[in-house]
Parts: sequence; C-alpha cells; structure tokens
Amino acid sequence: MIEIRNLTKKYGNFTALDNLTLSLPEGTVFGFVGANGAGKSTTFLILSTLLQPTAGTVLIDGINITEKPDEIRRRIGYMPDFFGIYDQLKAHEYLDFYGASYGIPAADRPKLITDLLELVNLSDKRDTYVDSLSRGMKQRLCLARSLIHDPKVLILDEPASGLDPRARVEMRDILRSLRAMGKTILISSHILPELAEMCDEIGVIDGGRLIAHGSVPDIQAQLKGEKTVTVRFIGSAAAVVSVFEEDPAVSHIRQEAGEGMLSFTFKGNDEEQVRLLKNAVQSGVQIVSFSEDSADLEDVFMQITKGEDPIESPVQ
Repeated sequence: MIEIRNLTKKYGNFTALDNLTLSLPEGTVFGFVGANGAGKSTTFLILSTLLQPTAGTVLIDGINITEKPDEIRRRIGYMPDFFGIYDQLKAHEYLDFYGASYGIPAADRPKLITDLLELVNLSDKRDTYVDSLSRGMKQRLCLARSLIHDPKVLILDEPASGLDPRARVEMRDILRSLRAMGKTILISSHILPELAEMCDEIGVIDGGRLIAHGSVPDIQAQLKGEKTVTVRFIGSAAAVVSVFEEDPAVSHIRQEAGEGMLSFTFKGNDEEQVRLLKNAVQSGVQIVSFSEDSADLEDVFMQITKGEDPIESPVQ
C-alpha cells in the first residue's frame, strides 16, 4: 500500500529527513516514534502531498505522490497536529462543508455525516456549534472530517496530543474500529505505551533517520539483552545497593517509590541473573521479591535513541 524509497528532505544544509525507506502493506497500523524535530511531521507532510521531497520516491496504492498528487489526495485522509476549525458552524455543517469540497453528492451527505458522527461518538453533538466542543470532541470531529471521502490511508499526526486520559481512551477505541475496517493507518505520537497497544509495527526515527523498524517485540529485542530488575527487600537500602553495584552487569540503580524497593538495569542472561540473586542472598540481603520487568516502548525509545538515562533518586 505504501512504498517509501530513499526519501530525503533538506532545508539548505540542514537534513530534516535522511534516506527514509519503508514498506507498509495494506491494513497495517504503523506507529512513528520520535522526539520533536526527529522528522515525523516532515514525513507526514510529504506523504500528504503538502511538502515536496528533495529526493526519493513515495508510492501510495501504486501511485507516485509527486506525479499525481490529486489522485493521492483522494486516497488519503490527513489529520495534522494543528488543525483548523470553523467555529461558527455546527458539527454536521462542518462535515457537510468538507463533504461538498470532496464532491460528494448532496443527497448522499446526510447519511454519511450521521454514520461518521456515530463512529466518532459525536451523534449527540450533531447540532452543537464547533466552538463549544471540548478539545477531545474537536479532535474526533477532525478525524471524522479526514474520513469524509472514505480514504484507504489515514495519516494522523499526534492525534491524542493535549487530550485528557478519558479523551485518549476514546480516541484509541475509535482507531481500533478503523483498524477493524481495514484502513492503513500511520500514527505519530509521544504517548508510547498507547502506540504499543494499537500498532502492528513501530518505527523509531531520530535525527531524520529511521533507526529501528519492526513489530513491538522486534523493537524490544533491540535493547540487546538489557532488562529492568525490581527488588523488594528488608533492611538498609545503602547496604543492598553496595551489594548490587559490585556486579559489572548492573547499572542505573534507583530507589523506587516506597521503602524497601529498588530497581536497576541488568545486562546478562538468565544464568547470570540467577548468580546475581544467589550472591545477594549469600551476602545477607533479605530479599522479599526479585523480578524482571519487560521493557515497555518508552524504555526501548530511550535506549535506541540514546536518550538521557532516567533520573535516579538518591538512595538513602
């Protein structure tokens, strides 16, 4: 469905996107992860035909985006991170305006608008003026707008940005419904655990380069054996830390919330983890529990992009 080859965008001497190559089959939900300025929005603007690439090619549904942009626009729905709202229109009028813009016959628009408002859980806001809607409702209305012409591909730039927890859950549920409808969806977000729940594949972009791509388990495997181990214990934290910090496979020891609990990064296999636990017990550490935490997507992002280490709490 989407074929990206050596996509590059430069602004003078600055390279915003550097030889991005990516292939996404139809029906894939793809999550784009990266810090501000990493190249996510630049990629989405190019795919949406709103920005010309410096080099490289992109095919969507077999069509070259630079050669036939009008054909591409019929096949994609784009929801930018900053979207325009016509405040003096009611919700159904807003969608009717965009339906007319896409050439949808007037006789077909009422049912289409009713169906879209139901999809995004705004049926009860049909006659409500847009300027009185909450931010979460406006986000959902803009998502409905991007679906007005039934596109094959959805490009959603930070769709949950600025939403409260309830609104994020509502948005996530809607995206799951669209996934079930067979839409190919590209999502960028900083809410990394939610991407892990929604996406078939994840791409990590840093400095304009795609540095990791695959399923969530594949990306997690790129931690190269580093694990987070959490230990509950009885006794002095300082004494416990002194035991663990002697092991060369242990790093980033930090005290967790509450007394008698700490965690650390461990780089070693299962046998070495057994040895570490045995040595701690023999050294007199009274261990209540010793458990390995699976790396979540935020751990992966920080490791792969070489982000700053977690802020460590002082151990008492």
